[in-house]
Amino acid sequence: MITKGLNASDLTLLSIVQEHPENNQPTKATVFATAKGLDKLRHKIEDFADKNRTKADGSEGRPYNADLVQSIGAIVEAGLRALWRGPISKFPDGDGTIPWEIWLDISQAEAFFARAAEFGVAIGADRLEFPEDLVVIANATQNSLALANRRLAGVRALAAPTVTADYFDAMQIEEQAEWLGALQNLTTFEPIDSPTYITLLDRGVSRAHPLIAPALTGADRHAADPAWGVEDYVGHGTQLAGLSLYGDLTVALQAMMPIQLRQRLESAKIIPDAGHNPHHLLGAMTRAGINAVETAADRRRIFAMASTTEDDTPHDGAPTSWSTEIDQLVAGVSGLKKIPRLLLVSAGNTNQNLFGNDDYLSSSHHPENEIESPAHAWNAICVGAYTNKIFLPFGEAGVPLAPAGDLAPSSRTASWLSHWPIKPDIVFEGGNWVVNGPPPPMGHSALALLTTDHQFPLRVFTTCGETSGATALAARAISELWTEYPHLWPETIRALFISSARWTQQMRSHLPTNPAKGAYGQLFQRYGYGVPDMQRARRSASNALSLVVQDTIQPYRSSDSGGEHTHNEMKLFELPWPVEELRKLADTPVTLRVALSTYIQPNPSEPARGSKFRYASHNLRFKLNRPNEGKSEFIARISKIAEQPEGPVVDEDDGWKFGRNRRDVGSIQIDELSCAASDLARRNIVAVHPVAGWWKARTAKDPENRSARFALVVEIDAEALETNLYAEVQMAIDNLNAVSVVV
Repeated sequence: MITKGLNASDLTLLSIVQEHPENNQPTKATVFATAKGLDKLRHKIEDFADKNRTKADGSEGRPYNADLVQSIGAIVEAGLRALWRGPISKFPDGDGTIPWEIWLDISQAEAFFARAAEFGVAIGADRLEFPEDLVVIANATQNSLALANRRLAGVRALAAPTVTADYFDAMQIEEQAEWLGALQNLTTFEPIDSPTYITLLDRGVSRAHPLIAPALTGADRHAADPAWGVEDYVGHGTQLAGLSLYGDLTVALQAMMPIQLRQRLESAKIIPDAGHNPHHLLGAMTRAGINAVETAADRRRIFAMASTTEDDTPHDGAPTSWSTEIDQLVAGVSGLKKIPRLLLVSAGNTNQNLFGNDDYLSSSHHPENEIESPAHAWNAICVGAYTNKIFLPFGEAGVPLAPAGDLAPSSRTASWLSHWPIKPDIVFEGGNWVVNGPPPPMGHSALALLTTDHQFPLRVFTTCGETSGATALAARAISELWTEYPHLWPETIRALFISSARWTQQMRSHLPTNPAKGAYGQLFQRYGYGVPDMQRARRSASNALSLVVQDTIQPYRSSDSGGEHTHNEMKLFELPWPVEELRKLADTPVTLRVALSTYIQPNPSEPARGSKFRYASHNLRFKLNRPNEGKSEFIARISKIAEQPEGPVVDEDDGWKFGRNRRDVGSIQIDELSCAASDLARRNIVAVHPVAGWWKARTAKDPENRSARFALVVEIDAEALETNLYAEVQMAIDNLNAVSVVV
């Protein structure tokens, strides 16, 4: 068979198989053909039948495409069996939904992911990436997968799913040790002058494990109480350490690809080995743990804490002593070192005894399943859990409780819809539960994350999950982002990270067809802003760009009358919009997304508990001018709104997706709008302005000496349109810089 012509002209050669070459069995080639490619192949065959080439001497030569067509015995539509990599006897039987291992062309994988759910193909979260292929696990019927394969390009092969976390967890120690050795040989720790440290505020971390020891020196283990040891006798901290470094080891062990680690670890034990901290000491112990590591060295740190308490539940979003101390620590007004910090905290885990075997999402909003303290702190990043873990070992009894892409059953949710901050902020993989028999549903190692075991050398691997595992995965992701942009403030990294999140298609399935602003409340309660996308957080491509501002503002000044202080200043930013390119797009919709992040200083006094304007030192808001709204009109409109912050909130008809009711809470605000590109070209002024906070109260001294940092991230996304937005903005920024130098 001449296969060169089967990998050109809108044809993609997927595989070549000759089952019994000794018996001269014909070779079978499987090809993906677009409609255009099929038409071209048809014309090649017709040309072979009707046209001959002309030789140099003018005589008639061979038919066109002779090498290709003469080597083809028959052309038939390929079914799924033609893509099967294993023995055909292992091809699945039956019409039910089953797991498949799908090998995708790496260049076409994202397009396949974007539309797979339309055809009933549920894609799992785990990815194996090879030079030319991306391998995923999907749940689908034969008919659904066949239809997706026929309509979508990219599927190169199919196979039986390999293993889940329980496969490695159940191994004998000798076999686990062999896998460990292979993984060690593939792992290198990049030498970096100033690496980002993930500081685990937990029960300690074991250095005995060879996957952890290179990232955690003996001097980098500390304890909130000097009388405590630093070893991990429970296992929780060591499990989080493995996830913070490697992610889910199920993926790493199957891919067996080189791993380059740039982050490092620190450990601060804040929970004693025996007993527990008195409730009133929880904030103090957290502060002591942070003081211990910061006294030892000055570093760029991400604090990750998967420890919460249900003693204050339900709090309905109001501050507690622990959450207030977290807000003080992150803002840099508490601790020995008065520096802003980046801190992640888990949302807390649900009580599975409250769940039945069916509608777990209704049970997740039970008051006893409310997000635990201190995860509702304004300045911390609260991490909830979702799941794509839906595959049990073949023949295993039971079914997963949560569908792919939805809330993990273990994840707590917010009970409040307004007033207090949106929590959780984001969600990461936290595993699933299995339904098998009467309630309650139970955990299963196949539906969990694989990580490092603190009992090494007795055990190498173990499973972990829930919101603790999700928090460790989030710490790993945000550490990679901060390592790439080490000069950005913690407030800015927080904004980029959270703003990159989006809801999965399964999450969005809970929305009505044409959702109004208020319809998003339930999604915010469960998933926050969704699942972060690190590529989106980093990118500034030719058809999408992010503008990042780091600045300070002095929100208030003393009143001339001696009464309550007044607003002092707002910051206006005339954005270097790519006006010409946007005008060329005319009525084509583009999406604008804005994120504003600041750290507030808390005031948890009893009168402040009922008002977000009395708990926060300052509250900042962003506004965008309307089409054809000049600067003076814009400023007048903002000033009127800012003077009445505690009055009834009325959404402005500005095209914002979430609206002021959802956006204007907490210390990070995110919203987006879609409008015609030509309209966006005329909306080029963003304002950051203060509204009331306790710094504005008459009792707050010297408001002129109180300033606040903030980060503003503005992103334009023109999706797949071939525009040159970035180039025009870069030129505008270069010109602005040139003018600044001259002045």
